[in-house]
Amino acid sequence: MNKTNRTALVALALTLGASQSWAQEAPACQTMRMADVGWVDNGAINGLTMAVAEGLGYQAKVSTLSLPIILVSVQKKDVDFFLDYWSPASDPLFQPAVADKSVTLVEEPNLVGAKFTLAVPSYLAAAGLKDMSDIARFKDQLKGKIYGIESGAGGNQLIKTMIKENRYDLGDFELVESSETAMRLQVARAIRKQEPIVFLGWAPHPMNLQFDMTYLSGADDLWGPDGGAAKVHTVMANDYQARCPNAARLVSNMRFDIQMESHMMEKIMDKEPAVDAAKALIAKNPQWLDTWLEGVTTFDGKDAKAAVLSYLQQ
Repeated sequence: MNKTNRTALVALALTLGASQSWAQEAPACQTMRMADVGWVDNGAINGLTMAVAEGLGYQAKVSTLSLPIILVSVQKKDVDFFLDYWSPASDPLFQPAVADKSVTLVEEPNLVGAKFTLAVPSYLAAAGLKDMSDIARFKDQLKGKIYGIESGAGGNQLIKTMIKENRYDLGDFELVESSETAMRLQVARAIRKQEPIVFLGWAPHPMNLQFDMTYLSGADDLWGPDGGAAKVHTVMANDYQARCPNAARLVSNMRFDIQMESHMMEKIMDKEPAVDAAKALIAKNPQWLDTWLEGVTTFDGKDAKAAVLSYLQQ
């Protein structure tokens, strides 16, 4: 066999391989059903994933749900995946489902170096509220309140545990549940008036740029070691890899970093559509696609990176 024929056969084999991989996905897989809990960081990573997926010929269907309903929806396969499982804060909710294999946990976290614990304005830390054990001493100034986010969120559950078990003499405190946006507005009002407030804080998030804030030390057994260090994981429907292997491979490949997410979150909070912000950011950092698209094709079996790069220019 001459060199020309061998080259042609190799090309044919590669083409057939790609077509075979693509053929494994049913038409229904072209719609990637993803969950959004309403957090800005979730909107950021969903936007990045949506931009890549759309470049590959997929369509994204986003369902905004509370965290417990997201878990149930993934278990029932009404949602294909969720990119924003914070550990250890949400371990009590998600770990039983991971253990009984009613959901699939992507082995590697999609974000490391995150932080999630209680925080205060820095002027309050300067006044002596620096540790979880200090909160009770400021009960009157705080009006006995700790501000959380939406009901069912992992951080809220940890605050409830601290109150229920009277840890750090917090048994008489009240958790104020609302939403991420409402909590940030409450913090902003308190800071304008130089009033004391204890609230859920985390990174990545633009709040770290907007507020002069200090994270509290203590309670590492609840909030994670190193003052609330956290990892963020992806969970998928337990049949997603078999049902939609190419889409699931993309979802499994998605990795983010603090700077990437913070930039996206700022754009979203400035009312820029998440996919538009993601397209602009990825266009400036095309090297990210090497990781995200490893082993992935377009929905119709073509070259993934070429397709996404073309889409980014539209």
